[in-house]
Amino acid sequence: MFLGEICRKYWTFAGRNYIIYAMQHYEMKKVVKFGGSSLASAEQFKKVGAIIRADGTRRYVVPSAPGKRFSEDTKVTDLLYACYRAANEEIFQKVLAEIKSRYQEIIDGLELSLSLEEDFKILEENFRQQIGEEYAASRGEYLNGKIMADYLGFTFVDPAEMIRFDGNGQFDAEITEALVAKRLKDVTEAVVPGFYGAKENGEIKTFSRGGSDITGSIIAGALDVELYENWTDVSGVMVTDPRIINNPKSIDTITYRELRELSYMGATVLHEDAIFPVRKAGIPINIKNTNAPEEDGTMIVEDTCKKPPYTITGIAGKKGFCSLFIEKSMMNSEIGFGRKVLQVLEEQGISFEHVPSGIDTMTIFIHQDEFAEKEQQVIAGIHRAVKPDYMELETDLSLVAVVGRGMRSNRGTAARIFAALAHANVNVRMIDQGSSELNVIVGVKDEDFEPAIKAIYDIFVETQV
Repeated sequence: MFLGEICRKYWTFAGRNYIIYAMQHYEMKKVVKFGGSSLASAEQFKKVGAIIRADGTRRYVVPSAPGKRFSEDTKVTDLLYACYRAANEEIFQKVLAEIKSRYQEIIDGLELSLSLEEDFKILEENFRQQIGEEYAASRGEYLNGKIMADYLGFTFVDPAEMIRFDGNGQFDAEITEALVAKRLKDVTEAVVPGFYGAKENGEIKTFSRGGSDITGSIIAGALDVELYENWTDVSGVMVTDPRIINNPKSIDTITYRELRELSYMGATVLHEDAIFPVRKAGIPINIKNTNAPEEDGTMIVEDTCKKPPYTITGIAGKKGFCSLFIEKSMMNSEIGFGRKVLQVLEEQGISFEHVPSGIDTMTIFIHQDEFAEKEQQVIAGIHRAVKPDYMELETDLSLVAVVGRGMRSNRGTAARIFAALAHANVNVRMIDQGSSELNVIVGVKDEDFEPAIKAIYDIFVETQV
């Protein structure tokens, strides 16, 4: 029943003869995205089907390609890459047969009459013509979307029709939003495969791995839905990486800003770029577990008055950084010094992460693999640009981000972080804190990465000292 119909009955009962027009035409609707592990087999498909049918507002479904059925299994996307790159006909046919088998196993398990033979004929022809690796990668979602639409009785909508990339391969948000709204305007229930779209000329273009999250967010934002549900194999966002901390606490509510910080620094439950389309529209995201649908999961919201259970919301980090230390007397009085240094990086096509500085010193943190190929050009360029007294490179560094809205109202948070690290014998190489007081970032050696996260988690979550 539509919300407008409920209102109409209420007003009639109350003896009124009017109703708000907007309410009359309002429908609750949600976008639901399911990850590869949720769609790896027929049994998982059945779980997904039960979840969707349990709530009539789950109207737009975004599926990923089938993931691993077990730990030693291969994701369908990886099989598609292998098939496309096959060195000879024998390998090509072997891998293609394996892909066909994976999908047929799902179709048979669901007892569908659907045939993908025509789709595989087109796929094989395009693979032989080497139409492009991004086309190859996208077929996992495309074929899974066909199965999902048939299983649910929903309309299949190819995202190549409406998710648009420009000639340079950059996602065009404005055009996409208009195309999605137009294409789905009169479609009440649809399956839209994740991960890919197309350029104006029809060439298939994919997002980065995990990009189905972005597709779901785009659809949710364009249709202005009430909620974007992202279903995966975990019950929400964890305080930190479960590979480092055994069974970490889950987060009930987190803001877009907090999650953006954590996602960028390595938290993998949601693609970092998936936040922007829904954040723009103020649409909450609910991270839920396909295998435990009764659990609340994590709500990702614009803002909240809910007090977090701990001072921090989450801890995340990345390895693989290096630092470039620059020293020059009277640096602080030299106008344009920082700009000149960063311009050298720009000219070499290198981005930076953090730039902590002192009166006569400046340190730049950079991705090591990005910097290594052009290190000598950068060093020479900085010498020419600012004539430093001294420069030094340090490699194999990690960045650890401690994030939380609760940090703003609790004194001594930074002191507790450094006390915990000192107790764990972790030497801090860099400290960075913004004026928002939303996060504190510390740089440590790679070998201290896991001990640093364990120490911070222990003091803020386990012991709450």
